Amino acid sequence: MVLAVFAGLPGVGKSTLAAAVAADLPATVLAVDTVDFTLRRYGVQEPRPGYAAYGVVAAVAEEQLRIGHHVIIDAVNPVRAARQLWVDLAERMEVPLRVVEVICGDDVEHRRRVEERFKARDHEGIPDWVRVLERQAEYEPYLGPRLVVDTHLAKDPVPSVVGYLDDRRR
Repeated sequence: MVLAVFAGLPGVGKSTLAAAVAADLPATVLAVDTVDFTLRRYGVQEPRPGYAAYGVVAAVAEEQLRIGHHVIIDAVNPVRAARQLWVDLAERMEVPLRVVEVICGDDVEHRRRVEERFKARDHEGIPDWVRVLERQAEYEPYLGPRLVVDTHLAKDPVPSVVGYLDDRRR
């Protein structure tokens, strides 16, 4: 079993990559955005937006690991406190933690993706380009071991990501 964290700014391709990797491993994908949007839809208000969603995803991830599933966390993970949640969970469950930092190395393409996604959705919680730039300013650099995947350059990153996550394929 492995706990994988796919981290990066909105619109870089985390969810697309996570889904493709999960189909190959197989793994359960738990997206913080999905939980956050659902909490909002049901009128859950919180003083620290997004905080509860990370907690819910961590609790579900723990249960999935307990029954023997690989788990992929799909979340921005912008700050050290959010990242520590996954470190603590991996230690508690005694499973390896693998971080995949997903980037889009071309700002024009990144903006296009964000704007297309914004146009295609109901906007509830979906950031526009200005909000993504604000999130970028808040984003703390990742320290420590991780695999960095540039979804603009990588033609088929799935095999290398699966190899990084699955010790049997290393």
